[in-house]
Amino acid sequence: MRLLRQIVLYTALALGANTALADTAALEALRDGDMKKLNFHSEPQPVSAQPFTTWEGQEGRLADYAGKYIVLNFWATWCAPCRKEMPQLSQLQAEMGGDAFEVVTIATGRNPPQAMQRFFDEIGVDNLPLHMDPKQQLARDMAILGLPITVILNPEGMEIARLRGDADWSSDSAKAIIAALVSGM
Repeated sequence: MRLLRQIVLYTALALGANTALADTAALEALRDGDMKKLNFHSEPQPVSAQPFTTWEGQEGRLADYAGKYIVLNFWATWCAPCRKEMPQLSQLQAEMGGDAFEVVTIATGRNPPQAMQRFFDEIGVDNLPLHMDPKQQLARDMAILGLPITVILNPEGMEIARLRGDADWSSDSAKAIIAALVSGM
């Protein structure tokens, strides 16, 4: 029921919105619970071009995800809030992931690959990428201070929102925000 109210509120606000600022206000109206920590930027912000390492050992960049909305989560194997949050990110990916949206995870700092795999195995996550930023170049360039931190990227590859700390990404509020973004605000 709460999700329905949020969607109705979003629709009403979006119909009257003609600017990015109004769209941000509509998105902010969807925030509830943990999602109140999600801060939308007044203007999209550029992201780092620093590379990260994929599980397969290839070089990746955030620009590789252009064309879809991305919930980008920075985490580490030693991070207790990350252990709590990761299954919720996995559920968000399972329910909403596709051509227009994806959850991307990057372990930053010293996270041995076998420890990363064990972390995912222990919490039952098998649908999220095990990307690495071992020297924290990407994290530093994106001002990631503390973990976890999650940013939302728009299809143009720009940061539009940031949440510090853990949150319930499987909540109705999180799903309503992602649905609103993907629907083409």
